[in-house]
Amino acid sequence: MTAQSISILEVRSRAERNRFIKFPWRIYRNDPAWVPPLIVERKAFLDRKRHPFYRHGDAELFLARRRGEIVGRIMASDDPNYNAVHRSNVACFGLFESIDDVDVAAALFDTAKKWARDKGRSEIIGPIDYSTNYVCGLLIDGFEHPPAVLTAHNPPYYKRLCEECGFVKERDWHAWWFSEFTKPLDRLRRIVSAQTAKLGVKIRRFDLRNLAAESQRIRSVYNQAWRDNWGFVPFTEPEAEHMAKEMRLLIVPGGTLIAEADGVPVGFVITIPDIHVALRRMNGRLTWFGLPIGLLKLLYYRFTLRTGRMVALGVLEKYRRAGVAEALVLREIEEGFNTGECSMTLEDNFMINRFIEAMGAARYKTYRIYRHPIIS
Repeated sequence: MTAQSISILEVRSRAERNRFIKFPWRIYRNDPAWVPPLIVERKAFLDRKRHPFYRHGDAELFLARRRGEIVGRIMASDDPNYNAVHRSNVACFGLFESIDDVDVAAALFDTAKKWARDKGRSEIIGPIDYSTNYVCGLLIDGFEHPPAVLTAHNPPYYKRLCEECGFVKERDWHAWWFSEFTKPLDRLRRIVSAQTAKLGVKIRRFDLRNLAAESQRIRSVYNQAWRDNWGFVPFTEPEAEHMAKEMRLLIVPGGTLIAEADGVPVGFVITIPDIHVALRRMNGRLTWFGLPIGLLKLLYYRFTLRTGRMVALGVLEKYRRAGVAEALVLREIEEGFNTGECSMTLEDNFMINRFIEAMGAARYKTYRIYRHPIIS
């Protein structure tokens, strides 16, 4: 079969969008580690009218067909906010899925690059779903482990497809597994008691009754604490509010904490129950025979799971050597979150990586961002 037999379809209709969403079921049908996404969540994520990314950015979806059969998909996106912050000229590709065929992958990547070129961009990076504030990275090791909630999973051959199509490494991210802390707790308590009291830092739980205001407090710290990191793009107010609403069911007492000094937020940590334990058995559906069985399962696991994913830990620069991060992590452990994944950390974020290792966590996955120049 020749590459010329591959056609690319720009997703326009609801039926095409549904085929785009459901294509991964073909790729992962024999992968025991894969966790099917919730179809209703995927529809909302791709809804141009509802998702706040489209207030400042743009994206298009494409399907690859061969003899009338869907054989791949990709999203191309453009985030002017990212380029403004980094003084760059890049677009992104994301939601990439393909059969093990370099011609199919090349056709998809070429389509994404052409779309980016038409936007005036000179380079494409990814996989990134809209921006680094969402799911991103190509899994390059640790394939045997199921993905934690809000992380990517893919077959091992995707790395080969990307590199055979000319993509080269831009950055790696690490995922860490932690469980049952013992000795590190004593060290944490000494650090916290010796340092945080001096600055009057207090740790409190996220107030779900005041969701909008709390999400903006976290956004304020995030946009300051992450601004020097590779790939950073600031959360807009609508994005922060939208994400808080989307994650409302995942926010549990003690999982999301805010550190304050004199009533002003200076740090936060977000750990959520790893509901993929439930999603693996739901096959993308919240209802069976009209009954909300899947939703009931999610609500049950939300309150009973003690395996979590530490999604984000941020501290303002002034307080980074004042024991604030240690205080947040210690409180998380005391709240019962002592097993799960901490991700994702940049490979060159030596301070946080050393801290995580000192806590006894083990690196068990690597995610990669690739780049490719766009030739005019």
